[in-house]
Amino acid sequence: MDRHALAIGHGVFDVITGLWPIAHLRSFEAVTGPKLEGWLVKTTGALIAGVGATLALAGARRRVTPEIATLATATTAGLAAIELIYAGARRRISPIYLLDAAVEIALLAAWANAARRGLDDASAERAPREHVDAAARPSGADIW
Repeated sequence: MDRHALAIGHGVFDVITGLWPIAHLRSFEAVTGPKLEGWLVKTTGALIAGVGATLALAGARRRVTPEIATLATATTAGLAAIELIYAGARRRISPIYLLDAAVEIALLAAWANAARRGLDDASAERAPREHVDAAARPSGADIW
């Protein structure tokens, strides 16, 4: 799979799953089990959605840099590890999280495949860098 399409697909998945508990905590709990701290679930969802939006935007702009790939794989590995430990080994959270862990592992495999194929923006498709005078650099508002 092309790294840009992978970033978009992964990003959309993260945005949807991240926003779900924010949009409708009751249905999220119906599937994943009751939560003691709704605010914490929503905070985690917001962070996951933020990562997803970043991945999708990078993919759409065809700017999937090594930093974007690291963001994708680090967060995905972290989520999979937590789910495997707490839904699998410790049985502290609902087994439904093992399904999400399987998706996260599939995403990790896709990113690993993209890396193996040498699909990073350090390739020839990257535009040459031009010297930019410090005074001519865009302000923070100009980067979006």
